Amino acid sequence: MAGSHVAIASERAKNVECYDLIVIGGGGAGLSAALFGTIRGARVLLLESTEYVGGTTAFSGGTIWIPNTFHAAEVGAQDSVEQAEIFLHNALGNYASEELIRAFLLAGPRAVELLDRETDVKLRPYPLHPDYMSDLPGATMKGRALEPVPFDGRLLGDKFDLVRPPIPEFTILNGLMVDRNDIAHLLNLKKSWVSFRYSLALVARYARDKLSHKRGTRLTMGNALIGRLLHSFFKRGGTIWTQAQVDKLIEEDGRIAGVSFVRDGKRQDVHAVHGVILASGGFNRSPNLRKALVPDADIHTPGAPGHKGAALELALSAGGRIGDRNVENVFWAPVSIRQRADGTKAVFPHFVFDRAKPGTVIVNSAGRRFFNESTSYHLTGKAMIEANRNEPCIPAFLIADHQAIKTYGLGMVRPGGSGMSFLLKDGYLVKGETLAELAGRLGVDAKQLQRTVETFNGYAATGIDPDFGRGTTAYERNLGDPKNSPNPTMRPLEKGPFYAVKLYPGDIGASAGLVTDPRARVLGKSGPIGGLYAVGNDQNSVMAGTYPAPGITLGPAIAFAYIAVEDALAG
Repeated sequence: MAGSHVAIASERAKNVECYDLIVIGGGGAGLSAALFGTIRGARVLLLESTEYVGGTTAFSGGTIWIPNTFHAAEVGAQDSVEQAEIFLHNALGNYASEELIRAFLLAGPRAVELLDRETDVKLRPYPLHPDYMSDLPGATMKGRALEPVPFDGRLLGDKFDLVRPPIPEFTILNGLMVDRNDIAHLLNLKKSWVSFRYSLALVARYARDKLSHKRGTRLTMGNALIGRLLHSFFKRGGTIWTQAQVDKLIEEDGRIAGVSFVRDGKRQDVHAVHGVILASGGFNRSPNLRKALVPDADIHTPGAPGHKGAALELALSAGGRIGDRNVENVFWAPVSIRQRADGTKAVFPHFVFDRAKPGTVIVNSAGRRFFNESTSYHLTGKAMIEANRNEPCIPAFLIADHQAIKTYGLGMVRPGGSGMSFLLKDGYLVKGETLAELAGRLGVDAKQLQRTVETFNGYAATGIDPDFGRGTTAYERNLGDPKNSPNPTMRPLEKGPFYAVKLYPGDIGASAGLVTDPRARVLGKSGPIGGLYAVGNDQNSVMAGTYPAPGITLGPAIAFAYIAVEDALAG
């Protein structure tokens, strides 16, 4: 088993600290595993390589896809393990692992119920959030997608600053986090007294926060999930060491029995009685693994900086292997990019707010549409890469007319047009009084763009897109505007000025990871590697590189974290 990153201990040193479980990585998966361990009464150490906990979960919307939980009944949804199995087998096809799917679907509801009963991790179902492949048998319109309830970060006390701040472009007023409910009230504050009072209270709370904190303490979305996990973990006596660079697994009696790491310039070994759980976030920022697993160029990563594949390298040295039966090795999303004033690069994922809204269209450098803009963000990124092999489609151009950008925003431009002036000035947003002028500034064939928009406008009038089927499924129509008819995703682009942002493929998470069995044990050549588990994006995804529904990274992350802890502590 021993490799360059595996140390063999012949005799345990007397001064080595000892924990029941060691978790490597402090994102959603790692914190879930650590918390499940403390619920079981275990002494748990979590090691995080950066100065923050939260990983990419802290940047995300925090959606968790777990079918058949008790929350489904709260929105009147009917679900079952069998129905979800039918859906996943249809979505994954020959890439489906029956054993992994079954393990996920059985453990997920148990994990959610345990968190709700024993901790401060409170979730709620979206009133309406269809599975992305909503036309497949077994799909549902609601009940499977859960979100964290906003969390008061002040409860963390001096530990609040451990939580990784969100992507700045996902906040307002330079640090106020808002979720879908907040956005609805903010957009309606001039029309409703209820929304005005709600918005006023929201901003007043933020103003008070800024007197004592760098940002708002009302945490939403992925930050809320991290805050709740962290608060619950500390309440149960868990230990977290940040900026700990784990570079060796310790092998003892043929199993992984601990880790060796460097922290504050000092080497330290720690023993794990029951196991080591890898949850470091995957390989997305590892140059070597990216080159091997994601060879396509010109791809931008909006994920957290700690996902460097170090834990995967440790497991590979111990005899593990990375999955090679995935549709895709990463999960995709279209992103737009700009350089911030401080010199850092902003990578903004275009998930739901603009791509499929009325009055918008996406074209390539030839001025032609090349896919269905209302498909999922994963399939959007995939379509860009595949189409680019035949005709330049990277970057692609997301175009909106004046009404659309004012109503829905466009990338980093907020609904209402907030931010337009400085984003136009720095070149992130491009403007043309006419389509021909916009095409000239984008370097797109003006005549072809005009023909494309004229054709699209004709489709929008009828509500039928014969070229790509935009707005066909229930999921796609849900991305549009219900007030727009006959197709909620399509309206003619008519009155200028016209605006555009450049879109690139972005990888928002790893699908390829360490091959495990249904008990989350890392598999070697001859079976499970004793004492070693992988969850989250360190584990080869049960979805095998497909993205059939919202939250299919965090849902399995929590379920397999639960499974790993149960298995480790049973030994």
